[in-house]
Amino acid sequence: KGFSLVVKRADMITLSENQWINDTVINFYMSMLVNRSEGGPLRVYAFNTFFFTKLCRDGHAGLKRWTRKIDLFSYDIVLVPIHLSRHWFLAVIDFRRSQIALYDSFGAPHAKANCIDLLKDYLEEESLHKRKHGVNWDDWKFTVAEDVPQQQNMSDCGMFTCQFAECISRDAPFQFTQQHMPYFRKRVVYEILHSTLL
Repeated sequence: KGFSLVVKRADMITLSENQWINDTVINFYMSMLVNRSEGGPLRVYAFNTFFFTKLCRDGHAGLKRWTRKIDLFSYDIVLVPIHLSRHWFLAVIDFRRSQIALYDSFGAPHAKANCIDLLKDYLEEESLHKRKHGVNWDDWKFTVAEDVPQQQNMSDCGMFTCQFAECISRDAPFQFTQQHMPYFRKRVVYEILHSTLL
C-alpha cells in the first residue's frame, strides 16, 4: 500500500513470468518514479493509466479536475502510459526538449492512433485553461522513438513500458533487452513490496 494506491495479491500475480502486467502495477510503479524524482534534478509527473483512455473519450473537458492543483508546465517530464489494442506503450512529454515522443517495444503500430495529436491538443487546452494562452509549438518535435529495445513475446509490453519510464525519468540510456525482463519482473515485485525503487 502507498501513494494512495493499494496493490493486491491478484495484482502482484500479474508480475509472474509470461503474464500481462495490469494497470494497478503500472500506476504504482509510475508513482514510485514520481516519488523518486522529488528533490532530484528532474521534475517528473506521471498520469495514471486511465488518463489517455479518458482523453480519447472525453477530451480536455473531461480531465480538467485531474490537474486542478497541478501545473503540468512546471515539470521537466510528463510520463503517459497508454493501453491500446491490448498493448502498453509510453508517451513522454519533455518540456526541456520541447518534444512529445512515443516509446513502443513492439515496433510503432500505434503511431497511427493519433496519440501525439491528442496529447498536443490536450496541452494546448491545458495551457489556455491554466495560463490563458496557448503553447508556442514552433520549436516542438513530435516523434516515434526508433532503436528502442523490442519485446520478443506477447506479454512483456507492460514491463518494457515501465522500464522505458524508469530510464527516461532519470535521463538514463536504455540498456536492457528482452532477456532482462524476468529479472525486472522480480525486481518490481520487491520494489512494490518495499514501496521504493532499487
